[in-house]
Amino acid sequence: MGAIRKRESKNGKISYQAEVRVRGFPRTLKTFSRLTDAKRWIQSTETAFRTGRFVTDNEATKHTLGEAIDRYIEEELPKKPRSYDSQKRQLLWFKKHLGFKLLSDVTPSVLSKCKRTFLKEEIREGVYRKPQTWNRYQAALSCTFQMCCGEWEWMELNPVRRIKREKEPKGRVRFLSDEERESLLEACKESPNPNLYPLVVLTLSTGMRRGEVRNLKWDDVDLKAGAIILHETKNNERRRVPVKGLALELLKDHSKIRRLDTNFVFPGKLSHKTGIGWEYRELFERAVKEAKLENFLFHDLRHSCASYLAMNGASLLEIAEVLGHKTLQMVKRYSHLAEGHTAGVVERMNEKIFG
Repeated sequence: MGAIRKRESKNGKISYQAEVRVRGFPRTLKTFSRLTDAKRWIQSTETAFRTGRFVTDNEATKHTLGEAIDRYIEEELPKKPRSYDSQKRQLLWFKKHLGFKLLSDVTPSVLSKCKRTFLKEEIREGVYRKPQTWNRYQAALSCTFQMCCGEWEWMELNPVRRIKREKEPKGRVRFLSDEERESLLEACKESPNPNLYPLVVLTLSTGMRRGEVRNLKWDDVDLKAGAIILHETKNNERRRVPVKGLALELLKDHSKIRRLDTNFVFPGKLSHKTGIGWEYRELFERAVKEAKLENFLFHDLRHSCASYLAMNGASLLEIAEVLGHKTLQMVKRYSHLAEGHTAGVVERMNEKIFG
């Protein structure tokens, strides 16, 4: 049975002491600054008692956030190779600022102050983090607390879930005009590395992600069928990518001069030793500069592919399938480019029913 006592300190601050008593379990108390939180805690605690999932606060007072982060990095992050480096960096930031605190002391108010510190911290002269960057850090920390609340049984509630996420900006849509595309491809042809041109054409025509192109191997390329099978993707699902036209011709020519010491389609000088594909960032940025393009990143080749698909009548579902998105949410940013296609659909429907 739960009970709440309202208390007022000498300085007039109001708090609420929640108590839960269940036969066969120790009397449990916790103090909150908000009545709604106290009621929610009583409800969740009583449920935990009944289902046998109750974890005493003693565990949360025995372990620091730093310990939790170290354990998560050691045991859980290796299961996420694609995000290992980024999440480790994010978690170590929290360890630096809050690692000394006990888990029981990491409250939403503490995290809110940490959030303000994060956004005001100067990462280099005159440059501060964008608000949406906090969302990535917050998500990494929430994963750690979820392990504390679940499998490790170190605490009951995840305090990160009560921290408001920052508003995300609208998805970036920057695609090449016909003139820009010709200029960029010409600059890539003139690159000192002959791999750059086929790599950019392949990315532009298939919409593959940067990592997918960089780590592409000949075993995944079927030149006869004109297709690439991607086994490791962002959403962990295999994807078949059609390769047609100029991209396929360039791949066929490129296959005739493949290196024997590595299976990478676009290998670097030491790929046979490091097992890492070619790092082409510097050469691509030089080509962008020579083509006199403004505000254009390598990932925008993927946006360009999606934009061309939309402008050539592909539906959002078809674009999502080509790009490898599980939902249509990510491709809705291209919907305005498909207006001609949707207008045609509406026109045909009206002609059929009205004549």
